[in-house]
Amino acid sequence: MIKPFLLLITFLFTTNTFAQQDGYWDKERSTSKEIKVSARDRIVVKIDDLPVGTTEIVYRITLLDENQQLAGSLVSVLKSIPDQTGISQGSAGAVFVLSKISGDDKCTYAIFSKEDLAAQYKDSGKTLESCLIQNELVSKDAKRLSVDKSSCLSNDNGSLWFGFESKNWIMNQKIILEVVPWIDKKLSRGWSLENRKFIIDQCKTSNLAQKMSNSDSFCVCVLDKIQTKYKFQEFQKLLPMERSKVFKDAGDVCLSETNTSVTTSTDLRKEASVLIKNNKYGAAIEKLTVIINNGKATVLDYNTIGSCYLLTKQYGKALKYLQDGEKLDNTELLIKLNLAHAYLLNDNYKEAKKIYAKYKNQNVTDSLSWIQKTEQDFKAFQKAGIQNEDFERVLKLIKE
Repeated sequence: MIKPFLLLITFLFTTNTFAQQDGYWDKERSTSKEIKVSARDRIVVKIDDLPVGTTEIVYRITLLDENQQLAGSLVSVLKSIPDQTGISQGSAGAVFVLSKISGDDKCTYAIFSKEDLAAQYKDSGKTLESCLIQNELVSKDAKRLSVDKSSCLSNDNGSLWFGFESKNWIMNQKIILEVVPWIDKKLSRGWSLENRKFIIDQCKTSNLAQKMSNSDSFCVCVLDKIQTKYKFQEFQKLLPMERSKVFKDAGDVCLSETNTSVTTSTDLRKEASVLIKNNKYGAAIEKLTVIINNGKATVLDYNTIGSCYLLTKQYGKALKYLQDGEKLDNTELLIKLNLAHAYLLNDNYKEAKKIYAKYKNQNVTDSLSWIQKTEQDFKAFQKAGIQNEDFERVLKLIKE
């Protein structure tokens, strides 16, 4: 049985209406105002600012005769609905909630999303730039406005102005204005489309993301971690160094997740290989450093970065990375040979000689001998402008 204070409630549901749990009617931050309008006057009323995450509103306007009271508030109407999600955004529902009691007075009204437009209406009655206009005289009215269908909710400041014009030429009017917002749970945390895009764009400018061939999945993962931990407003209030740490921590977690980590490391190795073939050793070092810093490097990654450091005449760094790689696999002869080169170029012929001599009769791969690889490396060094008087000395040693 319909309650006496309702004239009509109509719902048009989609098949999944009752499954929606993405928001709620915010009755605590609803607006309820009693407005008195002088005869033949216009008045503008600003409703309370809509909360962050508002995607739709239901409003009701009721004109009452003197001393007449509403039989039931709009909030009480919404409380009486068994499942409020039935009129949430996306339900394709329409809601009309009208008071059974209303007076004989009538008015027209318009809604504005900007204060200056509302002020113009009050002065001149101009409604061309209103986001909604009701030109027909009404004694009561109610509507549902949503973000996707009404420009009234498209402004960023979350404010609305209702303008009323009395059509009573003699008596004052009493108007009851009620507005209840629907809050999207996700958007209430401030993560609008624009704000999410801001985080993703910022992620894509990071050094790590720029070294990836496809950073989209990585940055979406970072965004998800940040959204879960912070409201957007909270994130914005962090100090720059705190935000940087949040990005780094989220990136570390995303990179450590199996699929992202494996894909990223594989991509970085491929990119580094192409760069090395084009003699862009510095750029290759950047790619390989990401793999190493994320704890995903193999002994061959250490060998490759060590080789790049040698070819860019950074002999101290080459020695460090090659020694770290040797700890991962003490039997890998490619890294042993590069380690010998590093000692040699660091003016430590004594340590280099021990390694060159020890493995001179072995192969570094199934088809490449230690001697052949040494000759290849020395030619590469000379092509890169690296000269050392001990190159010939080493070649003579390993061919004895």
